[in-house]
Amino acid sequence: MAEIINLRLARKAQRRSKAEQQAATNRAKFGQPRGETLRQRQEAGRNERQLDGAKREQD
Repeated sequence: MAEIINLRLARKAQRRSKAEQQAATNRAKFGQPRGETLRQRQEAGRNERQLDGAKREQD
């Protein structure tokens, strides 16, 4: 005899599985490691300080 399953729960499980696969794909595509994010912030700060240092002061 076949196993009886709850279709509602099966559909929810299938949707959850699809969503997790999509999330994993997005993490691989758009995610950045923490170190890379920190490096970009430091570089942006360094560039801003360099630009501010090169400005001529107006009296």
